[in-house]
Amino acid sequence: MSPDFILGAATTVKWGDMLFYLILFIVLLALLKHYAWGPVNEMMEKRAAKIANDIDSAEDARQKAEDLAKQRQEALKESHVEASQIIERAKKNGEQQKNVIVDNAHSEAQSIKETAKQDITRERQDALEGVKNDVAELSLEIASKVISKNLQLDNQKALIDSYIEGLGKQNEVK
Repeated sequence: MSPDFILGAATTVKWGDMLFYLILFIVLLALLKHYAWGPVNEMMEKRAAKIANDIDSAEDARQKAEDLAKQRQEALKESHVEASQIIERAKKNGEQQKNVIVDNAHSEAQSIKETAKQDITRERQDALEGVKNDVAELSLEIASKVISKNLQLDNQKALIDSYIEGLGKQNEVK
């Protein structure tokens, strides 16, 4: 076979076949549009809507998370402030209690001091009265012995000295 024969057969257009293929192609496109394109397009729209909803949900969740983080931060700041106030109140209460305790201790010490002063004064008065009584008794004894005995001056001095020593010994025993 010669190349012209092949070339001649190829250049002849078969319009009937072409028309058949064209109609077949158009029918195929119509079937694809009806059975495939609509469901695929609907599926793509649903997918796009789902993605958009997911993006919106994610944005809402992010915003809520930010709001929650801000609320927690504010609550943390408030708790720090409240804790500081509680500590400050506790310090003030402690200081007030310390002052009350110190004032009570000072008052009690002052009361004890006053009582001790009064006791010392009373004891001093009792001691002075005791000494006065002892001196009076001593004087009476001396006078009675002087009267009963007419002593000389040296004997009187010795007698007085012995009574004073005896008085000192009596006070030491008490």
